[in-house]
Amino acid sequence: MGVVGGAAAYVTLSPAWAWARKLATPRPALQPWSLPPQPSSDPLELSRALIGAAVLAPSHWNSQPWRMEANGVWIRLLADPSRTLPVTDPNRSAMMLSLGAALENMLVALRAYGLQPTVTYFPDGEKRAAVASVTWKGGEPRRDRDLFAAIPERRTNRRPYDGRGLFMQNRAALSALISDDLRIHWLDDRDQIAQVADLVHDSTRSQIMDRRVQAERFAWTRLGDDEARDRGDGVTIDALEFNGPARWFAGRYFNPHSRLRGLGAGTAAKQAREAVKSAGALALIAAPRINESVALVAGQAYQRMALRATRLGIAHQPVHEPLELAHGRAELVRQFGALGEQPLMLVRLGHARSPRASVRRGVAVVASFRNS
Repeated sequence: MGVVGGAAAYVTLSPAWAWARKLATPRPALQPWSLPPQPSSDPLELSRALIGAAVLAPSHWNSQPWRMEANGVWIRLLADPSRTLPVTDPNRSAMMLSLGAALENMLVALRAYGLQPTVTYFPDGEKRAAVASVTWKGGEPRRDRDLFAAIPERRTNRRPYDGRGLFMQNRAALSALISDDLRIHWLDDRDQIAQVADLVHDSTRSQIMDRRVQAERFAWTRLGDDEARDRGDGVTIDALEFNGPARWFAGRYFNPHSRLRGLGAGTAAKQAREAVKSAGALALIAAPRINESVALVAGQAYQRMALRATRLGIAHQPVHEPLELAHGRAELVRQFGALGEQPLMLVRLGHARSPRASVRRGVAVVASFRNS
């Protein structure tokens, strides 16, 4: 395990009875980062493959806020209210973005298998759990095969980038994936990127120093690989790319009740600033208005963009902190010249070595299957 010091500190802070309970609790089934290259003729196995593609989508803090129902001829995608982040995401926009990404992975897989999908959005109304119902029929040419190949390769890359910009043709290819209902704005000027990096620094520090916000963030932070596998979700300290004391003593630096939280806030804020400054470009996805329907469709658009970026060798990471604060959203609108629009996603893009895959709860955990 990579974080020896951090894990040791965590052990010293954890009661023995908690570890006894942990040892007695079976680990959840985890989803492999691979997909069947060919569609199965068995409707149940085909549904499992489609759901397997959906759960490899990104989600805020890897919360995986989805459930699925399937019967071999349709799949319903549902929001899981137990996996929301109500403090930092009170209007559920981040959750809907995640669900949209899962939906898009499913649709990409269907097209790659030579099937034509039909989507009914919010089949029971926007205030119900089901956000989409997907059916399909055969006899179509196989499409989106390059994006399908990218599904198990895609990673949220929090590493420092090397500062190289994006080729204009690559940027145009990514922009083309954003639908007419949305807007995408770009920054590649180094001074402007640095100004956004300062905003991210201040927003990150503010979030960690807010005890309620940090309690929610810390609940999805995994202090080691074993804890991530035990839960099947969350973001590890390794994935957050912390070094030095913040990595060794993460259980104290980022605990919302710890006296060392100020040190953690300073470290995380500085790292966030440097990460944004290292980007080759920043993209802001916005819309004239935001509701759950818009956020769901924006999640689909972002996922196609992320899959295309993966195929182009472009690292990418959504940056959430400024969007979770009113003044941060207003400043992003100003920095990107998006007046009159509502920001949905801030993404940094560039070039870096790909990180390891994060854990995902398996199909057996998130899906239920009906006979009719």
